[in-house]
Amino acid sequence: MIYMDNAATSFPKPEAVYRAIDHFNRNLGGSPGRGSHQSTLRAGAILLECRELLARLFNIGDAAQIAFTANITEAINIGLKGVLKPGDHIITSSMEHNAVARPLHALTRQGIEWTRIPCGPDGSLDPADIEPGIKANTRMICMLHASNLTGTILPIAEVGRIAARHGLIFMVDSAQTAGVLPIDVEQYHIDILTFTGHKSLLGPQGTGGIYVDPRIELGLLKEGGTGSSSELLDQPVTMPDRLESGTPNTPGIAGLAAGVNFILKTGLEVIRRHERELTDILIRELSRIPGLSIYGPLDSRRQTAIVSFNIDGIDCGEVSLRLDQDYGIITRSGMHCAPLAHQTIGTFERGACRISPGFFNTIDEVEKVIEAVWHMART
Repeated sequence: MIYMDNAATSFPKPEAVYRAIDHFNRNLGGSPGRGSHQSTLRAGAILLECRELLARLFNIGDAAQIAFTANITEAINIGLKGVLKPGDHIITSSMEHNAVARPLHALTRQGIEWTRIPCGPDGSLDPADIEPGIKANTRMICMLHASNLTGTILPIAEVGRIAARHGLIFMVDSAQTAGVLPIDVEQYHIDILTFTGHKSLLGPQGTGGIYVDPRIELGLLKEGGTGSSSELLDQPVTMPDRLESGTPNTPGIAGLAAGVNFILKTGLEVIRRHERELTDILIRELSRIPGLSIYGPLDSRRQTAIVSFNIDGIDCGEVSLRLDQDYGIITRSGMHCAPLAHQTIGTFERGACRISPGFFNTIDEVEKVIEAVWHMART
């Protein structure tokens, strides 16, 4: 099998990730914050270690401002629904994933105004287009860091400065970039950062989280047991307990800590350089195939390791199916949970096939993918 669907879930993981999950399940157990015995203290230490590693990666001053969630979709819902109230206005790009688009669509029924700033046909956003969209009732700018369809990297540093200048909350969806591109919450003026564990952070599924600037008090998506202030019926006000009701996925977070530690030791620049090399090869060679259309910037400096394409006369679902069945190559086809992005780049009616290599893929594997696509396009 040649796995080329890392934009959905990274695979394989570093060996340390598998070991950390297995070690917790076999030897530790315990629910963090639930009691004072040895097992629960060790479980709590795992959460603390992971928070501190994430704080290093994202330049977060207080690791306690990071709360763990089941995934980035939950984190995004916490951020959007915890801030926006009827009458508020929010600005996003036109490339947003359904993790942002669907909650906002639901919130518009409750009196939230939503403006989508149009992106270019390659998914790119001109930050100068943001400011004219700001209104007197604008409360937040929310934006993905990179598209899961085209890989296009959006200018979050510039947009963050605009948000700060206007006193707006700036929220970032880092699903496609955390672990592969630098993210600095201070430098980029990020007030709310949402992340997922199972993509480029190299952790397992069922992990994710949210960073909230201490100046922001979010409304709650849920309440429940936190292991703290248990004598009170009110939800704790201090982070991270305020946003962490219920027993966390401690074995998953142990794996996430191992993944983040691998990234910090390897270096973002090393990971990014390798993924750029694979992306350059894919763009260069696939562009030579007659009847094949590639979407996005077609420039590894301006996109993550995602290459989406269509072959004339062949449905994208058939392309992905044949790559799997005939060549053992795993890709993804269809709408990619991003209909707004497909509308933006002009592929809403047909979808696209997406190749997304990761750090553990090789040049030899990429060349085999190119050979397979060439063969399909000729037959």
